[in-house]
Amino acid sequence: MDINVLKSGFLTTIQDLGRAGYQKYGVIVGGAMDTYALRMGNILIGNREGEGALEIALIGPYLNMKKGTLFSITGGDFLPTIDEKPVPMWRPVYLNRDAILKFSNCRVGCYGYLCVAGGFDLPEIMGSKSTYIKAEIGGYSGRALKKGDRINLNSPEAQSVNIINVLRRKLPSKIFTTVNWYVKGCKEGNSTYGFIRVIRGRNFKDFTKGSLERFFHNPFKISHESDRMGCKLLGPTLKLRKTFDMISEAVSFGTVQIPPDGNPIILLADRQTTGGYPKIAEITSVDIGKIVQMKPGEKIIFEEISLKDAENLYFYREKYIGDLKKAIYLKNSINFEI
Repeated sequence: MDINVLKSGFLTTIQDLGRAGYQKYGVIVGGAMDTYALRMGNILIGNREGEGALEIALIGPYLNMKKGTLFSITGGDFLPTIDEKPVPMWRPVYLNRDAILKFSNCRVGCYGYLCVAGGFDLPEIMGSKSTYIKAEIGGYSGRALKKGDRINLNSPEAQSVNIINVLRRKLPSKIFTTVNWYVKGCKEGNSTYGFIRVIRGRNFKDFTKGSLERFFHNPFKISHESDRMGCKLLGPTLKLRKTFDMISEAVSFGTVQIPPDGNPIILLADRQTTGGYPKIAEITSVDIGKIVQMKPGEKIIFEEISLKDAENLYFYREKYIGDLKKAIYLKNSINFEI
């Protein structure tokens, strides 16, 4: 076996970009909470962007890694170490011998990602390796990892092999070798609040004027009841102009619903396929990674932007990822000391 789980952590699961195309049958999308971190982790080591990775939540696992593994660690900072030596994040790392990779409690963010060259040798269910615990499908036997689990890895692709060959020659006497460059990832913020950009939701105008003012001008605190399904917020309560019956309708990653108690819920990766609460807003796709990496007790403030601005932010980020992908490919394809 290529990876042996010595300690499971709080919630360590296999996740990719989810099961697209099955919501009409009542099957959730699921997948990684921070899709940017997942995609970049795979790009760094020559995988396809949507390859499955280990998603680590809040408290990290201890893993016995096999010699010759190329990997990257992205997302929240779990202070990863190999034989007590700090492992740099957001760059390719090559393991020169068998060793124990340890993740501590998350220092910055909530979710980290361990991507390995070739990906994990696990079956796809409806086109995805993502773990959906409630349905017991995907990932490792449809559940979170636990002590004693053993996972095989697939053979690395050609681009990954090229990176391995370069890093293997670099410093073969060390436990692991890496590069002297990295991509931008999580960073510690100095501001008191996280500003989350949103566009108006389907039921925006059904809320009272005072509620809309409170929604945009007052901070909300991340509740300890938040999970992969939704982020519950605590703050000023929001009220409708008048109550009305709603037919459940489609929801998306980042839909902000207002249940009867008036406290917003942001729907996340394991959200249901439909929802029957009024939708006050939709979080821009570029800020979803920000909200999922915020810990319980931290505060956010919503900022309204136009649909056009939200689209432009999305296009800009995709261009940024595309440019990074080309640069990383070029860097990793040139056979010289990196």
